[in-house]
Amino acid sequence: MLQEMSKDDLTSRENELGNQFNAACQAGLKLDMTRGKPSPEQLDLANPMLSLPGDGVFTDSDGVDCRNYGGIDGLPQMKALFADILGCEPQDVIVSGNSSLTMMYDAVARAVLFGVPGGEKPWSQQGTVRFLCPAPGYDRHFEITSHLGFELLNVELTDEGPDMDRVEVLASDHAVKGIWCVPRYSNPTGITYTDEVARRLATMNAAPDFRIFWDNAYAEHHLTEEQQPVPDILQACRDAGHPDRVLMFTSTSKITMAGAGVSAMAASPNNIDDTRRHLSVQTIGPDKLNQLRHLNFFKNIEGLRAHMARIGKILKPKFDLVNELLEHNLGGKGIATWSQPKGGYFVNVNAPDDCARTIIDMAEKAGVKLTPAGAPFAYGLDPQNRVIRLAPSFPPLSDIRQAMEIFTLCVELAAIRKALN
Repeated sequence: MLQEMSKDDLTSRENELGNQFNAACQAGLKLDMTRGKPSPEQLDLANPMLSLPGDGVFTDSDGVDCRNYGGIDGLPQMKALFADILGCEPQDVIVSGNSSLTMMYDAVARAVLFGVPGGEKPWSQQGTVRFLCPAPGYDRHFEITSHLGFELLNVELTDEGPDMDRVEVLASDHAVKGIWCVPRYSNPTGITYTDEVARRLATMNAAPDFRIFWDNAYAEHHLTEEQQPVPDILQACRDAGHPDRVLMFTSTSKITMAGAGVSAMAASPNNIDDTRRHLSVQTIGPDKLNQLRHLNFFKNIEGLRAHMARIGKILKPKFDLVNELLEHNLGGKGIATWSQPKGGYFVNVNAPDDCARTIIDMAEKAGVKLTPAGAPFAYGLDPQNRVIRLAPSFPPLSDIRQAMEIFTLCVELAAIRKALN
């Protein structure tokens, strides 16, 4: 344990690690663990899609010509596939382009400009409006609401989901209009929300136009056979008498091809009808050929899950290696803690307080790029300056090994220097 080491032992260890760090800086490495991108090997699994739907194949099972305009809310079979993923009915679903993030941005922007069902006026006409940001969380979520003029409020993300005691207090202020949620394998901690958290989100006192943005991005992204169920937030909201409270999102972007996937939103009939009304002005129809391509590739939810099992076999050794090196190099030293996710794309490391920025800067000098310190928090401000997000999905195992050796070296060196100071 670092806390039990004498000053002389700390100084000796600092010198040893300092020499290793200087050598790493001279090695000219260029390693990147910043974002959760699919690896080329993962993308290759979807290469058969490049020849789909095939020459002369352009109609769906209902005879719809997918080359033409129309169908602004997606093909019926694609709605059914996403309904299986999200645990709802096909009529609850709207299917769109490759990015669920775009659908989320549009949903927030529509609420700002036009309001939502159950609200009296647009969010932009209600003075200062606020949004709850469970943290550590997904930086791009927070950027959407910051970009559109919201005041962001960090809420601690616990092992069960957002700190609901705090959420319930904040949401009782009707200037608070929504909350971001990643309910399964949350980015970056990997936790899955409990049924109790979903129940409290559904039943709490909040503004009539409050919305839960339920981004189930990792709904099918398992690393183990143990698959903790995701709460049925749509039904929970119906049961609580707030059927319009939740908007659910997901996509195939990390399932097939990241730049050429399909996204979906599921919600109540009121929310779906309201979204269709705006889409009828915004578009004449989505890329139905890409939807048809996905349907021909997967066939059904069983085909999709078989594909995801193959992806899991690529990802699991990478996550196992990250955990192995964290345990080998930092375990038992009282320096850091880290998540061991059962799915998703990230590993969350809690470094010593006030050390995250130092560690990330040191790692970059040694050739390892990491997500900027504070990124998983609203406004990029980690109040304890300790959370570091690791993204092992893209690099090959050899790069992950090198990057983790340098990263753990930087964590220990920063911790020792803090102790000495």
